[in-house]
Amino acid sequence: MTEGTEQPQRPLLRVVRGEPTAEELAALTVVVAALSQPRTRRRPVPVGAWGSPVHGHRRALLTGPGGWQSSGRPA
Repeated sequence: MTEGTEQPQRPLLRVVRGEPTAEELAALTVVVAALSQPRTRRRPVPVGAWGSPVHGHRRALLTGPGGWQSSGRPA
């Protein structure tokens, strides 16, 4: 493309029915433009205890007096 020759751009929005006011059209344009941008999360989604890999491993079973009781207690 050379300087001075521009191809016509397609409109972002096209009104098919009705006659929106300038304010309504501006508000709609802002919403559509905001939704078309890729969003990045500001902070990661917290994972609850259900997703913790720690619960997939068992502690070693204790032998001796009271070992069976301590094996069922959470760490």
